[in-house]
Amino acid sequence: MRILMLGGSVFLGRAFVTEALARGHQVTTFNRGRSGPDLPGAEAVRGDRDSDQDLAALVALAPGPERAWDLVIDTSGQQPHSVARSARALREHAGRYLFVSSVHAFADWPAAPVDEDSPLHACPADSPPGLPFGNALKAGCERAVTEQFGERSIVLNCGLLIGPYENIGRLPWWLERIARGGRVLAPGRPGLPIQLIDARDFAVFGLDLAERGASGRYVTTALPGSSTYGELLAECVAATGSDAELSWVADDRLRAADIESWSELPLWEAEFDEDGRPIGIWQADSRKARAAGLRCRPLAETVRDTWAWIQQRGPRDQPYLQGTEPLGIDSAKELRILDGEP
Repeated sequence: MRILMLGGSVFLGRAFVTEALARGHQVTTFNRGRSGPDLPGAEAVRGDRDSDQDLAALVALAPGPERAWDLVIDTSGQQPHSVARSARALREHAGRYLFVSSVHAFADWPAAPVDEDSPLHACPADSPPGLPFGNALKAGCERAVTEQFGERSIVLNCGLLIGPYENIGRLPWWLERIARGGRVLAPGRPGLPIQLIDARDFAVFGLDLAERGASGRYVTTALPGSSTYGELLAECVAATGSDAELSWVADDRLRAADIESWSELPLWEAEFDEDGRPIGIWQADSRKARAAGLRCRPLAETVRDTWAWIQQRGPRDQPYLQGTEPLGIDSAKELRILDGEP
């Protein structure tokens, strides 16, 4: 296949490009060249997807069927107007359009479990620029794709991605913290079910669908209850060979200490129902994707591979960020909580 990748080559985009090249596909990447280096073997085209001029120059590379792309993979669409612009420009020059959306697009998430039939947020495909990023925007992006490509669309509602080259840093932060050893504040309870998917498995599934000529929507993440928070942190201890001692601190104590969900303790959620289950966060029904061929590698393999990548990469100069907030708890605050201080 001839594949056009809209987005960078940092994490999920990198996984798609690497897998596509390994399968012998021809890959063109279209991005501004700011996020990460181009991958060897892929044709790199510089441009801004929000520029009509840059999109016109991109389309000029495919003036006829002999240069048309069989598949567009869009991992970077965040604003409906931006996705609509690229989908309109590429409609006559691509066979299919695979859009990486999110469970955020579902109106019921995270208050309730979601699947492919769950309602989307009411966000139109032509929403104007300048809207703040939020859950509704992904729904508008989806509509922008399906309005232009119709049955030639594949929408993957992504769960939480981990694996080598993760740029947000949720799993890398845990690995680096645990590698330092000592007492480690482990949030909540070890038996908490979680759903995590390796970006490489996500990319394999997306390309499998495209190669089969599939279309439609798929909630793409691990099965509910496939792993637990305790297993995740235990695998981090095993991968790093650290002497870390996991000290589990109850959710109510963490809330009393004003711990910020997701940012201070990555992957920990502060909102729970009366049975102590996180509200919706780990309740995405991925059985349709599983039936369509999605396979998720063992969590231990992802953790080991991510640690190997971190060691190869070396220390970071900048902190990981959750949005604009630094990721991870301050060491002094962690120690106070472990010592039972307010």
